[in-house]
Amino acid sequence: MKVQVCIIGGGPSGLLLSQLLHLKGIDTIVLEKYSRDHVLARIRAGVLEHGFAKLMREAQCGERMDREGEIHQGFEIAHDGALSKIDLHKHSGGNSVLVYGQTELTRDLYEARDRLGGKVVHNAEDVTPHDLTSDRPYVTYRSNGETIRIDCDYIVGADGFHGVSRRSIPKDVLREYEKVYPFGWLGVLSRTKPVSPELIYVKHERGFALCSLRSQVLSRYYIQVPLTDKVEDWSDDAFWAELKRRLPEQVAGRLITGPSIEKSIAPLRSFVAEPMSYGRLFLAGDAAHIVPPTGARGLNSAASDIYYLYHALLAHYQSGDDSGLKGYSAKALARIWKAQRFSWWMTMLLHRFLDRLEYEDRLQQTELDYLLSSETAQRLLAENYVGLPF
Repeated sequence: MKVQVCIIGGGPSGLLLSQLLHLKGIDTIVLEKYSRDHVLARIRAGVLEHGFAKLMREAQCGERMDREGEIHQGFEIAHDGALSKIDLHKHSGGNSVLVYGQTELTRDLYEARDRLGGKVVHNAEDVTPHDLTSDRPYVTYRSNGETIRIDCDYIVGADGFHGVSRRSIPKDVLREYEKVYPFGWLGVLSRTKPVSPELIYVKHERGFALCSLRSQVLSRYYIQVPLTDKVEDWSDDAFWAELKRRLPEQVAGRLITGPSIEKSIAPLRSFVAEPMSYGRLFLAGDAAHIVPPTGARGLNSAASDIYYLYHALLAHYQSGDDSGLKGYSAKALARIWKAQRFSWWMTMLLHRFLDRLEYEDRLQQTELDYLLSSETAQRLLAENYVGLPF
């Protein structure tokens, strides 16, 4: 089989790029290791930058997102038993974010690929890129015991942190930067009315917490836990009790609890791989970078990669201009490192660090006090939270 672009990874990044390119007449195929049901069972982020939402509309996938998504013009920070409002709309020049679950977004993208007859292969085993530095790269995979070859012009690796794409770049070329945090987030999804119409970030002496939502009948809550904890250590009752301890009284009093329909622990790490291209291979999303979820940059950072890659491939195929492809890594990384900085800052601002000096704890409190007292500081936060320009 011959296509113009072979995309490894059937998550939102790979599907979005495939959809955008298809609409411009560029032939793609998406190879996904797991089944569609498995991909759609992943519970992930739900806060979309306005730029990401615009990209979904351009991909003709935004109708349900616009109908069911929740526009949020701010969020609150709980601290010292009180709530402080961060007005994103006011401090970002009228911008906002859209709360819409990644699972629903991925479902929309799958349905769009189906409508256009897009080529998406699931349960593709042993996916392997070949001849990346030649002008005739190809990808092989196994299906039902048969090895299948895909010849292509370019390969896009959107197959996540553990995927094959990044590992295909020689070790003497690739440089990796990583910070692993000494805690994780225990998350619970429940079919309950959210405790707040907008997100509440909680800084508490017992640890961080987050009150989030997927819709007005579906809530997502998190608490900071040690990396040694396991999901089995936490019953639903224990989770709700601990969450209430970390919330201000007026919030805890209106919290509606219920059985969890999903429960998981996500470790927190910051990670960047450079470069994000090698020969005819281009990395996107978690294959190249990961951020802690504190600043809601993960999925949005992947979207910025897709934006740059989409326009670079368009320029190549429509006008023979390869400057976007040659500059893709540098351009994508410039924005990625800004997202890394913001996510690191939010994480350091709101979490409890058991091994930190008392001096550092006082600096953390001073940083929060300054943020809540300074419109300039809130403007910087809002600018990053709603999304920097592509």
